[in-house]
Amino acid sequence: MRVRDLPLSQPVVDHFAERGVCELYPPQCAAVDAGVCEGADVVAAVPTASGKTFVAQLALLTADGPGLYVCPLRALAREKYETFAALPGVDVGISTGDFDATGEALAGNDVVVATSEKVDSAIRNGASWVDELACVVVDEVHLLGAKRRGPTLEVTLATLRRRNPDLQTVALSATVDNPDAIADWLDAALVESDWRPVELRTGVAVGGEVAFDDGTGLSVDVDLEVSDDDGDGDEDDEVEAAEGEDLDPTEVTAALVADAVADGGQCLAFVRSRREAVDLAERLADDGLAAELGVEDAAAAAAEEATDVDGTLTGRQLADCLRSGVAFHHAGLRSGHRAVVESAFRERDVACICATPTLAAGVNVPARRVVVRDQRRYGEGGMAWIPTLEVHQMCGRAGRPGLDPHGEAVLVADADTRAEVHERYVEGEPEAVESQLADPAALRTHVLAAIATDFAATESEILDVFEGTFYARETGAGGLADAVAVAVDDLVAAGMVARETGGVEDYRLVATAVGETTSKQYVRPETGERIVAGLRAAAGLTEATTLTAFEVICDTPDMQDTYLGNAERAEIYRFARSNAAQLTTDMTEPDDFEGWLESVKTARILDEWIGGATVEELVERYRIGPGDLDSRVERAEWLLSAAEALGETIGVSVPAVSRARSRL
Repeated sequence: MRVRDLPLSQPVVDHFAERGVCELYPPQCAAVDAGVCEGADVVAAVPTASGKTFVAQLALLTADGPGLYVCPLRALAREKYETFAALPGVDVGISTGDFDATGEALAGNDVVVATSEKVDSAIRNGASWVDELACVVVDEVHLLGAKRRGPTLEVTLATLRRRNPDLQTVALSATVDNPDAIADWLDAALVESDWRPVELRTGVAVGGEVAFDDGTGLSVDVDLEVSDDDGDGDEDDEVEAAEGEDLDPTEVTAALVADAVADGGQCLAFVRSRREAVDLAERLADDGLAAELGVEDAAAAAAEEATDVDGTLTGRQLADCLRSGVAFHHAGLRSGHRAVVESAFRERDVACICATPTLAAGVNVPARRVVVRDQRRYGEGGMAWIPTLEVHQMCGRAGRPGLDPHGEAVLVADADTRAEVHERYVEGEPEAVESQLADPAALRTHVLAAIATDFAATESEILDVFEGTFYARETGAGGLADAVAVAVDDLVAAGMVARETGGVEDYRLVATAVGETTSKQYVRPETGERIVAGLRAAAGLTEATTLTAFEVICDTPDMQDTYLGNAERAEIYRFARSNAAQLTTDMTEPDDFEGWLESVKTARILDEWIGGATVEELVERYRIGPGDLDSRVERAEWLLSAAEALGETIGVSVPAVSRARSRL
């Protein structure tokens, strides 16, 4: 099937032709056959790099009205915005922030790119443009199963479909265990395929030997760092190491990267933590990969770009690695640093990126070879295996269409874990997507939103609102009845909802003024409750300062935690004790004292930031990533705005809140 045979304008056909897109991939053909150009609902569950974005473009370009593209990450939203904005004759808008606004400026665009949180927020604030939509495309729909983002994506999509029964829905998913369930939920045709434009072979490396799933193998030279582990004074240990039993996985990873680069390819190497991403990049930098790939000048230019972002230790480490043709990528980097790394890699100016799994979540950086050094990471219960779907997302980055004859994904193991790694990630199927809507915190948030937006006034009507969710499709809306009743009781106790009744059976639920403001400001009910209590306590202090304002908003579930190391715990405790007159929480009160100390640390960082401390100083003093500081500042702006609105709602004025926000 050819692009020119599709119902697209000639300028659009020419646009694709200029980029070498003339023939459709098999999954794209299947989507067209399923009616994606004719207004049909479609779920496409296909591997990474199999043309999902083109399917989205077809749906949005042929829709009979405005379209919405929903994606999970702001960085991905920017990338997709640029992709759609390049289409001739298409007006594109983007929205990823300002959670207390309707986004009415987006009205009139042919396509709007937004995160699910932004769409949910716009709906809560009475946006009318969502009712004009003819098509919604949801990228990464398998994130329905994510604990934090899943419920918002699920409720938002159900709400859009409920408000507009004629809305075309196109959902794009990675390969999962139950795509048919998602398709059934959306009453959509299922396009399921394992086709890839570049063949992918996956294998397990033990020592320098890799066994791929297609029967082929690979041998690489690994630097042996052997010790006499058993103290017997002989050379048996070197033999054991050569067989892969005692080899350092970092050295195995380095050998796999060097082998791919020597063959003219690029690599992505995934590790479990930020620190290990930096350590691995610095180890690989010693190998001089820029010279191997022949990009010394371009790598040096990328290093200068990174240096221009800031002068933090992290920035200097990144620049040093870039000069050697290597980079690292994690959530602690500033957005400017991440942009330099991603751009340099796409331009083939960097041989390898050492990354945490966040890089696998949609950003377009394909490589010849992907090496997954770590398949386990620390969680609430200690070390645990990473979900198969997540590892498959990493592996799916292997193979660049038009550049590589094939892609290779290699999982580093040892003799003891080889069998389990192979069973889980080479032979194993990705997990099924399961709704997270029944989580109490998520349910309280969305129950309050349903009441505050007048979508529902009784528990029965709330269940009607949730009837269109994935949860209801899987378990029946009645399964939420008890949980909704508990959520309503919690919201009433928190002062977010009130019962108006003329009798026991016919009461109506209404959002209180605080509940309505909380929902419109897009903060969780628990955050709204804490801010209200904090503002009232601050008003009673002899002198509420900007530190007071920051402590109020930082001690909420909507502010990200800031790691508190053992070495600084005593110092933050002393700081809290010496500044107790400026804090709204008595040090004897918190149930989670450690969590409260973390919030005090975050408040202190923000207060020093508005006091003139530089990024470099704060990053070094508090051992946080520069990107962490950026995200805390951004969240603080949002939460201080919510605090101002809630203060006005309850008639409590704390001037320190406005001072903190204006100086931030």
